[in-house]
Amino acid sequence: MADDEETAEMPDDDGDEETASSTNADGELATNEGERFDRLPATPAERTVAGRVSRREVLEYYDERFGIPPETFADYTFWEKGAGKIWVYAGEAPSPTAVESLGMLCLRTRQEHWKPTTDFVQRFGQHATECVIDLDPDEAARFVAGEDQELDWDGDWGYLIAAHEMAGEREPLGIGLYVYDELRSLIPKGRRRDL
Repeated sequence: MADDEETAEMPDDDGDEETASSTNADGELATNEGERFDRLPATPAERTVAGRVSRREVLEYYDERFGIPPETFADYTFWEKGAGKIWVYAGEAPSPTAVESLGMLCLRTRQEHWKPTTDFVQRFGQHATECVIDLDPDEAARFVAGEDQELDWDGDWGYLIAAHEMAGEREPLGIGLYVYDELRSLIPKGRRRDL
């Protein structure tokens, strides 16, 4: 899956690729091996790789920030490939696994502010009840074209799900960054459309 999303002032800080090692006799955590998929541990207490988030932390983030209930992901597993690139997969697989792709990139975590991906928002954003900004037809067209726009928002700054009503349903368009009274479109360049 292409990793072509923009981050606008919240850089994708993947850090240096680390080499694999196992937990040593002193109980120190292993380092991440960036070329393979490793399943996230269920809880922080089960963490064996330094800096790796847990499934519980991912579910708490989506619940607390966007109001997406944890049970939404009951049939999904979460994996890390690269430093902080979290993937969601509808199924099971052996861990670790050295495949090119597994499911869908859903979240970047090894940076100051965790960032959901456009693909994730378009797939799961309909479950969100928080931090969703509803756009009128003109605003929605500008958003999918990749334009930044000044909009009123009375919620938290940061990453928001931009949505638009179509056929009586709220449809998530993608992820945006709201700062200084401006919604910045983070639609990847190759997926922008003039409507």
